[in-house]
Amino acid sequence: MRILVSADMEGATGVTWPDDVVPGASQWERCRSLFTSDVNAAVLGFFDGGADEVIINEAHWSMRNLLLERLDDRARLLTGRHKELSMVEGVQHGDVDGVAFVGYHAGAGMEGVLAHTYLANSITGVWLNDVRASEGLLNAHVVAEYGVPVVLVTGDDVACEDALGYAPGALKVAVKDHVSRYAAVCRTPARTAADIRAAAKEAASLAVRHEPVRGGPFTVAVEFDAEHLAMAATVVPGVDRIGERKVAYTTGTMYEGIRAFKAVTTIVSAAVEEQYG
Repeated sequence: MRILVSADMEGATGVTWPDDVVPGASQWERCRSLFTSDVNAAVLGFFDGGADEVIINEAHWSMRNLLLERLDDRARLLTGRHKELSMVEGVQHGDVDGVAFVGYHAGAGMEGVLAHTYLANSITGVWLNDVRASEGLLNAHVVAEYGVPVVLVTGDDVACEDALGYAPGALKVAVKDHVSRYAAVCRTPARTAADIRAAAKEAASLAVRHEPVRGGPFTVAVEFDAEHLAMAATVVPGVDRIGERKVAYTTGTMYEGIRAFKAVTTIVSAAVEEQYG
């Protein structure tokens, strides 16, 4: 049994504001330990449940946040950027039996601690076939095309509620309860580690490959906080304006859809100036 852990940071234990997750910010170093604790708890739980291999794909910001030296020696860590499938890199090789979304969060325009979709502020909403989409929803459709189930989701309570829509059968662990975009009622790392480990052990039994799900075509709509960003996004072939601040594109598969989304967000990031974004 091989498990892929897609590890994001905004939904980690104790994380509540940008300084907790931006590399080099005041609280980032401390929160790296909390993030690593959540991920390691999932690793331990999956091995408790009978996994033969657990590979962790770093999925936050620079994708260089986890502390390798604190992970269980049986795990392997894929760290660094510019990966074909970004947050779920590794699922495409045909040897993954289950995926865990650890440290996930709600999507842009939703309630939730540090809610966003790929870009922290420039994107105000994403829709997949007219359904408001979080990173979890987008990635769940990607892994489904490879016949891999999402078996575990951790994050704030809003992220867990969001996961009911895209992975109803997965185990969910809320490590904090949303109060506002920058505030939460947090559980201690000792408690969340125990909860995540227990859930991952149970979730290992759900790691059973199924027939690939071909759910296309997929239409992705993206709304930005400024008109010039919508204009910038149309540099990507197939992306069209559908409003002053909104674009959309359609692909036959979610493999193509997530790669196009990555291209759109990369272009848009480059179109934001520091002072007058």
